[in-house]
Amino acid sequence: MATNGSTTEVDTLHESPVPREVEKGTQNLSGIEDPGSTVNEIPDGGSAAWLVVFGTWCTSFCSFGWINSVGIFQDYYERELLKNYSSSTIAWIPSLQIFFIMAMGPVVGRIHDIYGPRRLILGGTLLHVFGLMMASISTEYYQILLSQGVCSAIGASAIFQPAISTVPEWFNKKRGAAFGICSTGSSVGGVIFPIMITHLITQVGFPWTMRISAFLILFLLIIANLTVRQRIVSTKKESKKPNHLQPFREPKSLFLMGGFFLITFGIFVPIDYVVVEARASGMSNSILQYLVPILNAASFFGRSSSGLVADKVGRFNVFSAVCATTGILTLGLWIPANSNAALISFAAFFGFFSGAYVSLSPALVAEIAPPEEFGYRSGLLFMCASIGGLVTNPIAGAILDAENGSFTGLKVFAGVFCLFGTAVAFGARLYETGFKLVAKY
Repeated sequence: MATNGSTTEVDTLHESPVPREVEKGTQNLSGIEDPGSTVNEIPDGGSAAWLVVFGTWCTSFCSFGWINSVGIFQDYYERELLKNYSSSTIAWIPSLQIFFIMAMGPVVGRIHDIYGPRRLILGGTLLHVFGLMMASISTEYYQILLSQGVCSAIGASAIFQPAISTVPEWFNKKRGAAFGICSTGSSVGGVIFPIMITHLITQVGFPWTMRISAFLILFLLIIANLTVRQRIVSTKKESKKPNHLQPFREPKSLFLMGGFFLITFGIFVPIDYVVVEARASGMSNSILQYLVPILNAASFFGRSSSGLVADKVGRFNVFSAVCATTGILTLGLWIPANSNAALISFAAFFGFFSGAYVSLSPALVAEIAPPEEFGYRSGLLFMCASIGGLVTNPIAGAILDAENGSFTGLKVFAGVFCLFGTAVAFGARLYETGFKLVAKY
C-alpha cells in the first residue's frame, strides 16, 4: 500500500485494514463498495455516475443550449431592439457569448482540478441567471452587450466546464457515450429555447421572455448543483502544479488546438445566420421560427450517435469525418440553397453532423491528456476555439455588409474554415497512428 499526496492507491483491500490517515486523505464517493476494487477504479456506471451525467446534461442545456439560440436573438435585435445598429455590430453580442463561455476554460479548468466542481457551478449559476435578469431590463446596446454577452456567458462557462470535466472520473470505456449524452442537453436546449423565445417575445415582450428563460435555467442548475460531484475528493487544497506550457510542446495537442481554433471560424456562422438568410430569402415566420429548432433537433441525434460510434471506431476518426462533412455541406448545400426545402434540409443535415464538434471535444482531450490535468487541458482547448468564436460573427457580418446582402461570401468563409480546421485536427490522429487507412484512434 502506497500513498502519494492526498490520494491513495490500494492494491488489495484484503491485505490489511485501511489506515486512518488514508481515510482522512481520500473519500470514495462512488457509492459502490467492492472489496476487490481499488479506490481509483472507474465505475463506468452506477446511479451516482449517471446522476453526474444528468447534472452535466442540465448544465449543457443551460450553457450551449442557450448559446445555440443566438440566431433568434441576432434576428430579433436586427429587426426590433437594436435596429439602428449594423449586423456586424450586433453580432458582437453572440460573439462575446461564445468567446467567454470558451475563453474562461483554462482558469475554470484549473480551479476544477484543485477544488472540484461544486463552488464553480454555484458561482456560475448566480452569474448566468443574474446576467439574464439584467438583460431583461436593458434597452441600450452596451447594456445587452455586458449583461447577455459578458456576465451571462462567464456564468455559463463556470457551469459547463466543471461539470463536463467531472465525467471522466466516472466513465472510461463508455466515455464517448457519456459525453454524447451530456452534450445532447445543448441540442434539447437549442430546440426549446428558440421556440419558447419566439412565442414569448410576441406574447409577453422581450423583458419577460428573458426573465422566464432565467427562471427555467435556475431550476435546471439547482439540479446540477445537487448531482454533479467528484468521485474521489481530496482534502488537500494544493495539488501538483502542472506544466502549463507542456500542451504547447506536444504535437498531438498542438494539432488538436489548431484544428479547433480554425473550425470555430466556420461552424458558428450557419448557427448565427441561417435564420437571417432564410428571412431575407422570403421564408414565412410560421416556418422560420422552427428552423433553429430543426437544426438543434438533428444535432441531438448527431451528438448521441457520434459518441456511441466513437467508442467503437475511434474518437478522432469520427470527429474528423463529421466535421469534414459539415464543411462539405456548407459549401455544397448551403451555397446553392434558394428555397424553403433546401434551407430546411441544410439546417437538418448541418445540425446532425456538426453535433460532434461539442460532444466529442472532451473525449478527444481525455484521449491525449493526463487525468489530473483534464480540466486545464479541456479548458485550454475551448480557449483556442474562443478566438474564432469572438471574431467570426462580426467578420461574417462585415462580409455580408460588403457584399450588399449577398450570403455567398459568408458561406464560402464558413465552409473553407470547417474543412481546413478538420484537416489540422486530423493531424493528431496521423501523428499517433501514421498514414494507416484503418486505425482506431
